[in-house]
Order: sequence, then C-alpha cells, then structure tokens
Amino acid sequence: MSSSVEVDPQGQLYDLVIRGQRVLTTAGIAAREVGVRDGVVIALEPLGNYLQGREVIELADDETLIPGLVDSHVHVNEPGRTDWEGFASATRAAAAGGVTTIIDMPLNSIPATTNVEALQAKRDVARDQAFVDVGFWGGAIPGNTKDLRPLHDAGVFGFKCFLLHSGVDEFPPLEADEMEKDMAELKSFDSIMIVHAEDSRAIDRAPTAEGDQYNKFLASRPRGAENLAIAEVIERARWTGARAHILHLSSSDALPMIASARRDGVKLTVETCPHYLTLMAEEIPNGGTAYKCCPPIREAGNRELLWAGLQDGTIDCIVSDHSPSTLDLKDLKNGDFAVAWGGVSSLQLGLSLIWTEARHRGITLEQVSHWMSTAPAELVGLHRKGKIAPGHDADFAIFAANDAYVVDVQKLKHKNPITPYDGRALSGVVRATYLRGNKLDGTTPTGKLLRRGEITVPTPA
Repeated sequence: MSSSVEVDPQGQLYDLVIRGQRVLTTAGIAAREVGVRDGVVIALEPLGNYLQGREVIELADDETLIPGLVDSHVHVNEPGRTDWEGFASATRAAAAGGVTTIIDMPLNSIPATTNVEALQAKRDVARDQAFVDVGFWGGAIPGNTKDLRPLHDAGVFGFKCFLLHSGVDEFPPLEADEMEKDMAELKSFDSIMIVHAEDSRAIDRAPTAEGDQYNKFLASRPRGAENLAIAEVIERARWTGARAHILHLSSSDALPMIASARRDGVKLTVETCPHYLTLMAEEIPNGGTAYKCCPPIREAGNRELLWAGLQDGTIDCIVSDHSPSTLDLKDLKNGDFAVAWGGVSSLQLGLSLIWTEARHRGITLEQVSHWMSTAPAELVGLHRKGKIAPGHDADFAIFAANDAYVVDVQKLKHKNPITPYDGRALSGVVRATYLRGNKLDGTTPTGKLLRRGEITVPTPA
C-alpha cells in the first residue's frame, strides 16, 4: 500500500520507495528499503531506515519484490503479421506477467529483420506501443552477411539463424557452412549467433506428422535431429571462436555434449522454455495442437533431465519462446499436427509456470529469478537489468508466491485466445509491475526501445 512522505535520517528524497520484509537482492531475500530516483535504484538499505519518497509502497507480508523478468525470446510478429500478435498486445501481456524487458525475434514479421531498413521499420511501429522495454535480434539468412555488421552497429543484440525451414519463406535457413561463415563475421565484432538447432536431413527422413496423434508428431521431430544440429553448432563455434547460443533446448540427450564443449572453452550458452519444463508428451491429447511447438514437448523423463541441466548450470536461462498465431492456423477444427502452426503462447504465464514446478522440487525463488531475469539480461548484455541493485534500472515485480489462480485464456493479454495452459492451476501471482520506477497500468505505453550497449531511444511524449 502507499503512504505519505516520511523523513529519512539522511534527508534524501526519492521518487519512489518500496520497503518490505522480502526484497530479492543480489545477496538473497532480505528485509530492505529500495530508493528509486530518475528510474534507477539509488539506495538499498535495511528495513527501518525510513527512506523518504514522494511515493512509498509497503509490501504486504505475502509479497516479494523481485527484479522484472527479461524475456529474450519473443515473437511479436509486427509489422506484417500483426493479426498473430503485435507490440501493444505482447508487451501488455509481458507487463501483466512481471516481464519488463523483451527481445523481439527477427522472423514472422514482414519484412524480417535482416537489414537495417527492416529494423527501422520494426522500430517505427513499436515506438509508441511498448508497455515494457523492447530490444531486437537481427536475422542471419543466406546472402545477408554484408548486412550483419550494419545491423550490429544499429543496435541489434545478436543474430538468429535456422538450420532447417523456419516455417516462413521470407526467413530461409543457413547451411552449416554458411552459418560458420557468418559466425566468423560475428566474431570480428563480438556478436553472438543464436540458433534454432534441428537438422533438416534428419527431419526429412523422419516419419510424417500427418494426423491428430501427438505421438506421430513427436516422432516427426526426433531428438536425434536436435542433437545433430547442436553438435554442428558446437563444432562451428569451436572452429571460429564465436559466441553461440542454443535456442529452446528440448532434447536432454544434448546436455552431456554441451557440458563437454563448455569445459573445452567453447563459447556456448543455452536456454530452455516453460513448456519443456512443465508439460510432457504423455499428457498431450490427440488433436491438441495448442501444444504444438518445434522442437516438440517431449516425455516426462526428458523433462526431469532438463530440470537437472538447469540445476547443474548446463542450461543458463528460461525464456518463453512466445510464438503465437491466429486460431485458424492452429487447425483447431481438425487437430492435424502436420498442418497446425508450431508455437506456444505463454508470455504472461512464465513466472507462475516455472515457480509452480520449482517449488515442488525445492528450488528457491532466488534461483528462479536468476534463470528468468539475471541470466537472460547477461546473455544479451543488458547490464542494468535483471537485478535489484544500486545503479540498475528500477524494474520490479511484486510477486505473491503463495497465492494461486487458474488460467483463463480469455483473460490473458496476448492477442489470440489460445494457450495449452488454459484451465491450469498455478502458484504465484504478479500483483504489480514497475518499469523504471513507474507502475505499469496497461493503458499508457512507457517502454523504451533498447539498443545493444544500453543506449535507449526515448518514447515520444
């Protein structure tokens, strides 16, 4: 709750003070007061110091102040496929879920973000619609090596490529030799290649996914295809010395070779997603195309090994891979997995999804925050995001870890009302989200457009 201005012993006046018994600091959860000025955390003091603020928020006993989440894998799809999603709807959903920064993927929008002109077109449409801060990945496709450095200089956070058909013709895949050539180019200016790692040859030889049986779809995207592609990424990163990142890891088989490569000094990071950590193939109904994503949701045993990979540090972070589409593209009438668009919508739900599973495993909220805030911020080089600490942006979520709710897809903020989590009971409720010290209300877009190096483009008044 808010209270009137109070005087602190130092006589400092802050724009905002938040205080409570549970503030997640870099040293863990502690009783603290957080003083914010000009959108930045200036003071972090023991509770009882009575910092003075123009606005003072007292946390309830069941609330924890945590860093705003950083989601580095979001498909916003605007311009070009705004009926799938858009910056207003995506960032409103992010804010409702405690996410204060997203990094937008370069494909599914038209034009794809594969040159500076396309990047500028995307910024132009995002600028006055963003409820949270938004950065952008660039794309690496055949023939655009010459565009990589200009995109880097224009502020993209790195470059995405596919090793098989992306699902949209305007973003074609790279052959492994092309990926290596682009990796060498990225190494020259210390950027990063992020890779959708599934091997096209293995998938071409796999059984068809046609029909409504989930086990047939799962067989059409075998673990071997993912393992082969990840091995390719590892070796090309080893040869070039470039930084590489494995997107949406679903195959636990790949964990040993990832760990081995990192021990060898290969510059490799890895993410996984809530759907691989909370869902399992055995429970997916036939015709349940809301669950379709690529790579696919695998078996329960695979899920548990992914959790182990997070806990031992082989997997670095958890991000959404929010990949929405219109309802008709999910082929809900027929439930044909070969026809349906592959993507899970979960941007608003990620924190509750992961916390629900984590607490059953004895995993702390501090660790969940590291995977979903600190580590993604480090991945993209946003050094003022992902922590509650002096000098960091005042991006927070007020989280009631012991509260609960049932997902109602009609109440979610993303554009198309479909998610595999509809009707699922979840633990943990985001009660408020703050961006640079301002509470997000879902009506006034106050997000900024981020560039690599933390330079921001102000949102027009």
